[in-house]
Amino acid sequence: MSYQYPSGGDRSRPTSGYGQMPQTGPQPGGFNQGNIFGDARPVSYQGPGAPRRTQRPQAGGFRTGMSFAVLYVVSIWAVHLINTFVFGGFLTHFGIHPWDISSMWGILTAPLLHVGFDHLISNTVPGAIFSFFIGATGRRTWWEVTGIVVVLGGLGTWLLGGLGTNHVGASGLVYGWLCYLVWRGLFNRSFRQVILGVVLGFMYAGLIWGVLPNDAGVSWQAHLCGALAGIVAGMVITSDDPPRPNSAANRQLTY
Repeated sequence: MSYQYPSGGDRSRPTSGYGQMPQTGPQPGGFNQGNIFGDARPVSYQGPGAPRRTQRPQAGGFRTGMSFAVLYVVSIWAVHLINTFVFGGFLTHFGIHPWDISSMWGILTAPLLHVGFDHLISNTVPGAIFSFFIGATGRRTWWEVTGIVVVLGGLGTWLLGGLGTNHVGASGLVYGWLCYLVWRGLFNRSFRQVILGVVLGFMYAGLIWGVLPNDAGVSWQAHLCGALAGIVAGMVITSDDPPRPNSAANRQLTY
């Protein structure tokens, strides 16, 4: 969850491939067999008298996914431990303060801040899982998705969060990552990503209630805006698209 703090006064308590592609390539209007772990092999076409043309995928895979999962967990835990035991919770001030121009930088720092260990733990496991799956498709994809969700989701929270509140927590980012994974396969027509999205969608269907203003002190605005930003990321990002065969590969050369 993302909690809210009053913008003034006591801030210590929350209130708020290589091969011949004609046989294995995607068909127009169909789904590609893109690997969710960034395992798409380089695509090359070798025809009579034709030069080799290769499409290189971005680096990805299990190790890359694990590295981003660890990066996420270490980052939020390190910041929380430092904030708690060194600064006495003072850093929670650096969240998102809606309509406060002077503190818009909080859009970038808010996902790293949490109000307590319960808040931190609730974002750790799902965030690590989603970070792993996105990172496994490639480093560039992870940074693109994360950047879009943090900036657009944070800006939306800044606009809709309500005056006199301070929004902190990684849950907006977690919602954005989840929505990206759920919707991405429909946009890039990757069958495996569609399956992954369906599985994650069922597993975390209960999170849908987090985008509604049900609980006082919980930033549903961050959840909603993060989720919408994740869908936008799924629409605009192309770095994890499955490799497509060159149209020339389907032509028969004549002399």
